[in-house]
Amino acid sequence: MAGIIERYRDRLPVTPETPVVSLEEGSTPLIHAPGLSSILGGDRQVFLKFEGLNPTGSFKDRGMTLAVSKAMEQECRGVICASTGNTSASAAAYAARAGIPCWVVLPAGKVAAGKLAQAIVHGARVIPIEGNFDEALELVVEISEREGITLVNSLNPYRLEGQKTIAFEIIEELGCAPDTHFLPVGNAGNITATWRGYREDHHAGGTPSLPSMIGCQAAGAAPIVGGAPVKNPETIATAIRIGNPASWQGALDAIEQSSGDILAVEDQQILAAYDHLAKREGVFCEPASAASVAGLLKRHETAAQIAPAGGTIVCTLTGHGLKDPDRAIAGVELPAPIPTEMDALRKAMDLT
Repeated sequence: MAGIIERYRDRLPVTPETPVVSLEEGSTPLIHAPGLSSILGGDRQVFLKFEGLNPTGSFKDRGMTLAVSKAMEQECRGVICASTGNTSASAAAYAARAGIPCWVVLPAGKVAAGKLAQAIVHGARVIPIEGNFDEALELVVEISEREGITLVNSLNPYRLEGQKTIAFEIIEELGCAPDTHFLPVGNAGNITATWRGYREDHHAGGTPSLPSMIGCQAAGAAPIVGGAPVKNPETIATAIRIGNPASWQGALDAIEQSSGDILAVEDQQILAAYDHLAKREGVFCEPASAASVAGLLKRHETAAQIAPAGGTIVCTLTGHGLKDPDRAIAGVELPAPIPTEMDALRKAMDLT
């Protein structure tokens, strides 16, 4: 199956001379969520856009294929990023595919094991710092400008151009835009890009209506909700532990133009949504992904308007659950082994 550049070439800033660096990203499933639909009632239908099934397990691949392809077109000497995890994994994989160096600067001890492992195994030069993500981003912006290395964080305009294709896929699957779209918000590039995709399709004569965009930040890392940067953001949702989003204004524009909203959800609400998705919908996502569903449930609990009766809601799930394996098994203690006997098995299964 073709990646997003080949599928949407006429809507992306590429030319016949652009060397396409692809892992066949995109085409992720839009999964109906009967449990969430039942909770909302009123014949409302909830769908999960599961970006965890991209090649490196997160939505970052959509933007990275375009950013690295354009970097190769410009004969770059390598790519660099600051990361809370998913960007580093994606940048490392696409750099490996392109045969170029990749440097990753990340906050020490703040990146989930699954993501760090990906960056390492793909051959990136991983450089931990004592500061947080926002400080890491300041460093890589400066050194990329000084050394002529291509920055592949969402400040790179091609990243958002690639990420907007998620909206095209949702419209193709539903036949129109949803009434409401919930997304986790960390560095805010995803909500910015998704809204761009919806608007472009609308202006091109595609979908007749536009969704309301609802951004969901972790309460301990909610600068847009609070209206000011957070110096030391803290949340179990490591992928959105960002105190000063690079695409802050883009997120505000998406929310204002779509008559949307920005919410803060507590860590316990994120974990409750994480458990619901795994145990009732059969979808295993990383905690940050569940922030979108936590926001949906929070609005439902407060009787806030979500979508009209019979309406459609999409929640973006940004990354796969295996990105953060430590969270999945935290607090889990396996029972002691049983004898290899049928009676013991029946007892363990509560069948006797």
